[in-house]
Amino acid sequence: MFIDQAKITVKAGNGGNGAVSFRREKYVAAGGPDGGDGGRGGDVVFQVDDNLSNLIDFRYQRKYNAPNGQDGSSGNRTGKSAEPLIVRVPRGTLVREANSGRVVADLSGDEPVVIAHGGKGGKGNARFATPTRQIPRFSKPGFEGESLELTLELKLIADVGLVGFPNVGKSTLISVVSAAKPKIANYHFTTLTPVLGVVKLDEGTSFVMADIPGLIEGASEGVGLGHEFLRHVERCRLIVHVVDVSGSEGRDPSADFEAINRELRNFSEELAGRPQIVAGNKCDLAAAEQIAAFRSYVEKKGLPFYEISAATTAGTKELMGAVAAKLAELPPVKRYEPEPPTPEELEKEHHKFNISVEDGVYVIDAPWLEQILSTVNIDDYESLQYFQRVMRSSGIIDELLNMGIQEGDTVELMGFAFDFVN
Repeated sequence: MFIDQAKITVKAGNGGNGAVSFRREKYVAAGGPDGGDGGRGGDVVFQVDDNLSNLIDFRYQRKYNAPNGQDGSSGNRTGKSAEPLIVRVPRGTLVREANSGRVVADLSGDEPVVIAHGGKGGKGNARFATPTRQIPRFSKPGFEGESLELTLELKLIADVGLVGFPNVGKSTLISVVSAAKPKIANYHFTTLTPVLGVVKLDEGTSFVMADIPGLIEGASEGVGLGHEFLRHVERCRLIVHVVDVSGSEGRDPSADFEAINRELRNFSEELAGRPQIVAGNKCDLAAAEQIAAFRSYVEKKGLPFYEISAATTAGTKELMGAVAAKLAELPPVKRYEPEPPTPEELEKEHHKFNISVEDGVYVIDAPWLEQILSTVNIDDYESLQYFQRVMRSSGIIDELLNMGIQEGDTVELMGFAFDFVN
């Protein structure tokens, strides 16, 4: 089964919490605070693995969680930072943020890419000791690790894409010019998945060719297999358009040529603008008049035309030589640049909350506040001050005031109820 799209969720590890601790040793008169910082949470890292050819593994596992950092401890000991979670993907995987569609990473190179960053560790109470605050009874929680819902899209990395109607001889062509062994038979849609082959010419001259499963009219709208696999032509630097000039299936070669190019344009104007070489296949079955008429038609459009017979290998060497010469003039395979989130998106994500009123109680839903609340010491004035600053800076206090809250009204947060004081 060939899977080239998947939707997954990744969650980087949370930072460990800072510790609240005081030295209590014999003969030490005033030990003071010694709570250590929490360790950093693990990152989620994507790494290319050339042993993988599709995204089928992501159909069965959709959630990837990196480990959390360890909490700090007494003696000013910092918690251990967590190891990163390595997620292996096939080369050519494009990672997008599911909701916005922005590009997070293009896994085309060998370098690993951090997709979700682990949270920083929280500070222990030793960090808050000052000459005027000698006994801080609070610490800071670890920061949440990044959580992302992602779509993975495999776009094969090939220099050349073979396109054309079903049964025009694309599979035969790639099988005679490379070591690829696609299924070949005399019926439509023999090839059900894209096939890659390395074409080697002279010493040091080679390129990767992709046989894209047969397109038909309406492919860009989801008809046939073409819509499923057109994305794999997007990275190609050059298109080799294979046409059956013999009309062996009762179709007009010129009409076939126009239909396929129309589907490419409908799918992507950029794709339709790629350089194109036309290969007239099955010339051994065609009359000279048929070949001449189609050659004239193609050359009037300013495109190079080559007569071949993939079945007998006639003309294939010349075609591959022309392909290699054209590739030498073209820029490298397209890579997608990551698109950073906007400041507005970042602010919205980190301070997301919802407030509802239930029986006169203002209920705050803000999961990111849970760790902060868990470390607040309600008996410590400075700890409560810190919590109030977080509530105000995140906009929660302003929203409560906008909703008409009054002094003494009850506020509930994560099961903890308190009276509102502005």
